[in-house]
Amino acid sequence: MKFMKKTILICLAAALAGCGIYKPYDRPEVGTEDLYGAAVTPSEEESLGDLPWRELFTDPQLQRLIERALAENTDLQSAKLKIDEAAAALQSARLAYLPSINLAPQGALSSFDGAKPTKTYQLPVTASWQIDLFGGTTNAKRQARAGYELSLAYEQAVRAQLVSGVANLYYTLLMLDEQVRITASTAGIWSEVVEKARAMKEAGMLNETAVSQYEATYYSVLSSERDLNYNRKTTENSLCSLLALTPQTIERGTLAAQELPEQVAAGYPARLLDNRPDVRVAELSLMQAYYATSEARSKLWPSISLSGSAGWTNSGGMGITNPGDLLLSAAGSVLQPIFNARANRNQLKIMKAQQQEAELAYRQTLLNAGAEVNDALAQCQSARAKREYRARQVEAMRRAIESTELLMQYTSTTYLEVLNARQSLLSAELSQVADRFDELQGVVNLYQALGGGREE
Repeated sequence: MKFMKKTILICLAAALAGCGIYKPYDRPEVGTEDLYGAAVTPSEEESLGDLPWRELFTDPQLQRLIERALAENTDLQSAKLKIDEAAAALQSARLAYLPSINLAPQGALSSFDGAKPTKTYQLPVTASWQIDLFGGTTNAKRQARAGYELSLAYEQAVRAQLVSGVANLYYTLLMLDEQVRITASTAGIWSEVVEKARAMKEAGMLNETAVSQYEATYYSVLSSERDLNYNRKTTENSLCSLLALTPQTIERGTLAAQELPEQVAAGYPARLLDNRPDVRVAELSLMQAYYATSEARSKLWPSISLSGSAGWTNSGGMGITNPGDLLLSAAGSVLQPIFNARANRNQLKIMKAQQQEAELAYRQTLLNAGAEVNDALAQCQSARAKREYRARQVEAMRRAIESTELLMQYTSTTYLEVLNARQSLLSAELSQVADRFDELQGVVNLYQALGGGREE
């Protein structure tokens, strides 16, 4: 007989495990070998995303800005509050295993036909406990645990985005500072050129058309300077918003003083599964959906509850006694869904569909992460590859200006050649600054794409 009972219990446990009620979540098989694309070779070097942000961004002023953003940014504060909410939900799920105990005192006065009122009372302590035989409470707790870990991953995602966002806006400001400086310097040169052209016209050496061309170019440079100043102001305001500041001037360094690692390594693609907070968020959402499906499946099975009470009462059913007598009661119940069984099955279908949607979202998030790493590496490598060529271009344009100015003084070279040379130099210098910014931005984007942004 005992052997039969054990056999039945073993078979029941096997059936419950087989139907997925108690089966824990397993990460789906995802191919990560070619996640970065064939153009990117994974290396065993330390991934750039493993560096704390203080080691990557060494500019003291930028570090102070990031510190303020992490302390004052409202989005990050909201993410931290979500962690508190998820922790409370997890604690509630854990307490669901314990029985519910309540003190429920009751009292009454009754009188019949004007007689002296009779006092009755009960002082029971009631307890009820739902046995988690089919995994409903267990899966709810696992789902709450996944929700708590999801809130942690979300907070890390906001942190990484915030660090990278502050760095990108800071470098944008430095780029605009340098472009404003170059454009203002060029405008000063063109102001002198216009004055010389007017003098040469009065001397009969230039005609009105040549002077007008010089003036038009000068005003064009001034307009560009105004546009750059406007862009710089709006960028500064955007950075102030991230820092939870009112619009104001941001203290900053110079573009030339920025130092970032010359060698950047992406590491192995599989690291994205653990490093990227958005990938972890997507997987934890899948985990939540998995346990929600298991919880919905458990509702197809009967629920077993135990309840009881103990206390004192002076109403024993046959009469009133003082002092009161001990009151004891116990009960058990099994609830099997009948009329709402179809609704429970439909709810299970919904949960399964949502789980499949979450898995698709997880796979797509991983693909997007690999593409972002590839794009950031390509951006950084392209900007660095152009660095030497752009420097040579700027130097060649400066020599061209010197040559054309000399030729215009002593030969028949026209003002148009000088005009074109100066315009080409301005364009080359602005492009050189933009290339340096692309390089810095590429490193920042790669850092974020690899899941960087952690504290030391």
